[in-house]
Amino acid sequence: MSLPSQPSDSLATIPSLAADFAALGLKPGMVLVVHSSLKALGFVNGGPVAVILALEQLLGTEGTLVMPTHTADNSEPANWKNPPVPESWWPTIRATMPAYDPALTTTYKMGIIPETFRKQTGVLRSANPDASFAAWGKHAQQIVAEHALFPLFGERSPLARVYEHDGWVLLLGVGHERNTSLHVAEGRARIPHRSIHLGSPMLVDGVRQWVAFDDVDWDDSDFVALGADFARETGLQREGPVASGRALLMPQRALIDYAMGWLERQRR
Repeated sequence: MSLPSQPSDSLATIPSLAADFAALGLKPGMVLVVHSSLKALGFVNGGPVAVILALEQLLGTEGTLVMPTHTADNSEPANWKNPPVPESWWPTIRATMPAYDPALTTTYKMGIIPETFRKQTGVLRSANPDASFAAWGKHAQQIVAEHALFPLFGERSPLARVYEHDGWVLLLGVGHERNTSLHVAEGRARIPHRSIHLGSPMLVDGVRQWVAFDDVDWDDSDFVALGADFARETGLQREGPVASGRALLMPQRALIDYAMGWLERQRR
């Protein structure tokens, strides 16, 4: 059993987590996108399972929980930087990498909470081989259905469906650098968009194929500054403790609408 390397100030449980989420402003019936770090919360009795169950308990049967389950390693090896691989490997990687399978393909560097969530009974996962999302609850099917291959965060993405449902974003122990909803604003904003060549192994009519495509070269380098300005200028971001960590809660539609204007001013 893996335990925290240092003791936390307090012991978090499902009831205490649910109480913290309620105090922050989570309510039954919300459509909620969660980006998370379990480590930031300290000692949680039950680990990622406890966090997931506390969220679902609070959202209730009318609510919907959404998490990113991205697989950036299921991608074009020429773009790999951390670490890179020899160019001589690229053709073999493209030819032999297993096709994306929503039920089997693991998340990559997303954290243990979404990796656990995607395997929960009743959770649905979108079909995008690079930037999938998983969802549980009332609107799960609508959220994950028909996730376009590209743009990854465009109008046919789960994040755009959350916008339509007037959803919320919870940053649980992480900052705006992890806030993928800002990419929706990036795609909608009237700003220059660089492109990048991507590719992933997919099942096409039941046959594994390497599918190449071009997409926006998504840029999160200024998201921390964007998030800080959103909080200061709108007053719509709530901040509070969850277990031994900090969390941010904000309405996604207001965030994206604000971010479009901010990006148009800052990325001329």
